[in-house]
Amino acid sequence: MTTLVWLDGRKGLDPLQIGGKATGINAMRGMGLPVPPAFTLTTDAYRSYHRAGRILPDGTRAALADGISRLEQKTGRRFGVRNGCPLRVSVRSGAARSMPGMLDTVLDLGAAPDTAWEELTAAVAAVFDSWWSKRAVAYRRAHQIGDDGGTAVTVQAMVFGDADDDSGTGVLFTRHPVTGAPEPFGEWLPRARGEDLVAGRSSPEPLSALSAKLPAVHRGLLSAARQLEAAARWPQDIEFTVERGHLWLLQTRDAHFPAMATARVAVALERDGLIDVDEALRRAGLRDGVRPDQSRSPYRATGKVLARGLPASPGIAAGTVVSEPVEAEERAASGEDVILARPSTDPQDMPAMYAARAVITEVGGATSHAAIVCRELGRPCVVGCGPDTVTTLAGCPATVDGGSGEITAGIRPAADGTATPADPDLAVLHTWLRERQRGVPLQEEAGT
Repeated sequence: MTTLVWLDGRKGLDPLQIGGKATGINAMRGMGLPVPPAFTLTTDAYRSYHRAGRILPDGTRAALADGISRLEQKTGRRFGVRNGCPLRVSVRSGAARSMPGMLDTVLDLGAAPDTAWEELTAAVAAVFDSWWSKRAVAYRRAHQIGDDGGTAVTVQAMVFGDADDDSGTGVLFTRHPVTGAPEPFGEWLPRARGEDLVAGRSSPEPLSALSAKLPAVHRGLLSAARQLEAAARWPQDIEFTVERGHLWLLQTRDAHFPAMATARVAVALERDGLIDVDEALRRAGLRDGVRPDQSRSPYRATGKVLARGLPASPGIAAGTVVSEPVEAEERAASGEDVILARPSTDPQDMPAMYAARAVITEVGGATSHAAIVCRELGRPCVVGCGPDTVTTLAGCPATVDGGSGEITAGIRPAADGTATPADPDLAVLHTWLRERQRGVPLQEEAGT
């Protein structure tokens, strides 16, 4: 049994043992990219914790102490001290398959020094326990993920995006997260931490603001993004922090796109020789005959525009706007179509987001919790609609257009249910699929 793995860039580490987050950190460190040092308590440690009756075994506590000691050596800082340069760490979940925002994260451990070790062990236990939280179980059910995998725990030296005016936090997609267009897309929140951005409590600035303020950091970020996409052979979703003008990469993972954007990305990467036809079909969900939905929405947005925001997840849906998550769940369970409207969303809102036909928020950007989750669920989503949107719209029948960013009055049936015109990239995928099913060899090298 392996309890602790130091993330030093070694090849051959098992993602099922260390989790997706640690796998990304380890890969970036192996490429020589700027990543704060980290170690992982494995899924073996998770299983030991539960076998022991939800108590951290002595072996896990000893491994945790060894890991902290190595972090102290790497950073030149001390954990649990009041003076000098104290080491603060983050404690993050790390399931083998990404479950954004579903499992617990604890930040800034080591800031109440007298109780730092007690807080650290309690945080590790809390992350292990979060695998069985209501929201995590609901997410696994919705995404057909088994319960037996468990989560690893990654402990990493913290860097601070709120240190000064040359600090901040951001998220970068190597391709546009809504359309799949081959251009970087990112958001940047100066003098803030990552949780401020993802929670959507503030509306971020475009990545061009980082380029204007810290051009060298911006160039380094784009260079790293190109390397990571090429290495992963799939667009990446990258979290980063800038501390006093220094770029730090915190996480990279495969980006998720709406169905049509996934199809475009898969064809583009096959054309560029990064993936083969089988991988393109798998990524697009077509290898087993599952097709991205091409049917026209049963609604059309022709009423008065009630609000506008940032289009964060495409599609059109309609229903009654409801602002309370529990009410949204109850009304949806009774068969009513509802639109969930919130100032911003967080993991506690997940059951209501599953139940709703669409989601709108007052604040946040395309990398906020609402946007990320809705793209994974295939729900239309409009974010950053402005103050008092929830109060104004609550109780109204409305149509949400996640492609244009408009919320319009009324629920209006479309003229008909005919199919939309074929997308050329989707047509290529369907051609590949038909030929695969007929057993016709494909000229993959030629980018058929």
